[in-house]
Amino acid sequence: MSRVGKKPIQIVKGVKANVNGNTVLIEGPKGKLSQDFPDSMKVEVSGEQIVVSPVGDEKAKNIGALHGLTRSLINNMIVGVTNGYQKELEIQGVGFRAQVSGKKLVMQLGFSHPVEFHIPEGIVIEVPKPTQVIIKGIDKHKVGQTAAEIRDIYPPEPYKGKGIRYLGEYVRKKVGKAVG
Repeated sequence: MSRVGKKPIQIVKGVKANVNGNTVLIEGPKGKLSQDFPDSMKVEVSGEQIVVSPVGDEKAKNIGALHGLTRSLINNMIVGVTNGYQKELEIQGVGFRAQVSGKKLVMQLGFSHPVEFHIPEGIVIEVPKPTQVIIKGIDKHKVGQTAAEIRDIYPPEPYKGKGIRYLGEYVRKKVGKAVG
C-alpha cells in the first residue's frame, strides 16, 4: 500500500468536494476543477477529509503507485482552487522581449518574425518586465504544460545562454570552438 495514498486529505474551509462514482469535483474560491479516476481507486468524502483507498488486490501491479498518484492529484486540485499555481520564466538575450496583447503572448526572440503564443483557457499570463513572464492558473498540470510549451519555443542554449528559461534555472555554459 502506498505511504502517500494512506494519508487523508484535509478539505480546507471554503472548499466543497463532491464525488460522483469515479469523478471528483472540487469547488473553491478561485474556481472549479474536475477529474476522472480509474475504477481501481475508491474516493470517499468523510466529514472534512477525503480518503483514497484501492479496490481489490493491493498487491497487484502498480496499485500502490496509482494509490499515491490519485491522492496527490486530489490534493493538487484542492491547493489549486484555494491558492492557485504559478510558474515564472525569464528571457535572456539582446533584444529578446515579451508582451501580452489580448489572448496572445507576443515574443521577439531574434527570429525574423515575432512569435505568437495563444494563451489557453484557464491560464493567465502576466509580463511585469519585458524579460519576465508569469504564468498563473488553478490547474497545476495546465500551468506547468503552458510554461514548458513557452520554454520550448527557444530553450536556453549552452554557448551564449540566450533563450527562455525557468526563473533560477541554471544553464551550464560550454566553451566555444578554439581558433588556432
